[in-house]
Amino acid sequence: MKQSAGILLYRFVEHQLQVLLVHPGGPYHVHKDLGAWSIPKGEFEDGEDPLVAAKREFKEELGHPVTSISFHRLSPVKQKAGKVVFAWAAEGDLDVSTIVSNTFPMEYPYKSGKWINVAEVDRAEWFTLQVAREKVNPGQIPLIDELEQLLK
Repeated sequence: MKQSAGILLYRFVEHQLQVLLVHPGGPYHVHKDLGAWSIPKGEFEDGEDPLVAAKREFKEELGHPVTSISFHRLSPVKQKAGKVVFAWAAEGDLDVSTIVSNTFPMEYPYKSGKWINVAEVDRAEWFTLQVAREKVNPGQIPLIDELEQLLK
């Protein structure tokens, strides 16, 4: 079973709750928007501390460490493809214009023998909860719902 760990970063702007989501990089995601976004996350191995992995993946995808000192574990969710996502809510802020994502090699076009370097994340944005629920992978909507309940 594949498993990922991530951080659902949130902030308040003029008393309105916003969450940070990332858009996957690469040619297959260029024109995808609704349902394509995600919390910053990545896979981790059995035996690895999921919170440590979540912090590492945040830094790899955004180029900045998560600076929150308090992390609230959210209920794990299972995405459509079967991957289980472990997530923590953390209050913080990040200037999305300054993100720098790790890259990885991808064969493109598929089975062409040609390889390109692709950013894990091509952009990050802050969204209200209503918009975030439209943008995020549907399997991650319960994370946003749980955050909203926690902060009421």
